[in-house]
Amino acid sequence: MTQTTKTSMLRRSLVAATLAAAAFGTLPAHAQGSGKSVRLVVAFPPGGPVDFVARTISEALGKELGATVVVESKAGGNGIIAAEYVSKAPADGSVLWLSSAGAVAINPGLYKNLPYNPVTDLTSISVVVRNDELLVVNPKNPATGPADFVANAKKQRTTLASSGRGSVPHLAGELLADITKAQLVDVPYKGAAPAITDVMAGHVDGFFGDVPGLIGHVRAGRLKPVAMAAEQRHPLLPDVKTFKEVGIEGVDSDNWYALFGPKGMSAEDTNRVGQALKRALETPAVKERLLNSGTLPAASSPAELQALLQKDIAKWTRVIREKNITAD
Repeated sequence: MTQTTKTSMLRRSLVAATLAAAAFGTLPAHAQGSGKSVRLVVAFPPGGPVDFVARTISEALGKELGATVVVESKAGGNGIIAAEYVSKAPADGSVLWLSSAGAVAINPGLYKNLPYNPVTDLTSISVVVRNDELLVVNPKNPATGPADFVANAKKQRTTLASSGRGSVPHLAGELLADITKAQLVDVPYKGAAPAITDVMAGHVDGFFGDVPGLIGHVRAGRLKPVAMAAEQRHPLLPDVKTFKEVGIEGVDSDNWYALFGPKGMSAEDTNRVGQALKRALETPAVKERLLNSGTLPAASSPAELQALLQKDIAKWTRVIREKNITAD
């Protein structure tokens, strides 16, 4: 067999392999043989919790998509800038958005003239992680669990720091106050960091926050965990009860992160990206890093994310309107 013949056979084999891979959907439509990159947009500056999740999954997601995933910050406007950018991007899967619940589930109730509709102007792809809210207090606070905290708050005025009006920590506190009739007063801060600092200093009684942002302080003894605003206990905090366990229903406050694309993504591309994300989240290194941080991998179907989005929009809009909450 001549060298020319061997070369010709090798080329035919490579072409056949590429066609087979495309036929079985192992390469996304926008990346088949193109080497294009996928932009994973984050609505917050680098270094924050959403950015952390984006960078944790980006390499594994890229391998599954057969493309290079580049994390891109579009910060500002409580997620509005990122949402507008993604909603107007090409609907070919080359631009994706990793959004926290706030920009898609809270903003519709918080802003009267929101320039995008999360349900109709974006394509729901998959939930990425769950971030259940944890109620923490200063270590000197007498409360040891959810029942104690609520009982004390019914007897005396209790302050809850929040990371800003209309934030998930703020709305979690409003839910608890509404359900229990406890004397809870919101003390808004510009972000979670100063709010947490004042709880540790004893200037404010408590704070609802995502587990990843609090777990380090809890482990160090600077904050005392009191209750989970979730359906079940957290794997990193197995001794901390949920409000539901003590008969206080409806305080669930999950600041989930999810993957969205522009309006008009095909079902084929949507499902392909969602399945690639699911496999990326199951990668041992990715899964371990996320779990150790306190965030919980939670891939879903597009339909499940769409249902969650609509449910949370209705829930948070009701709370915002009943409490006359406006954006800072």
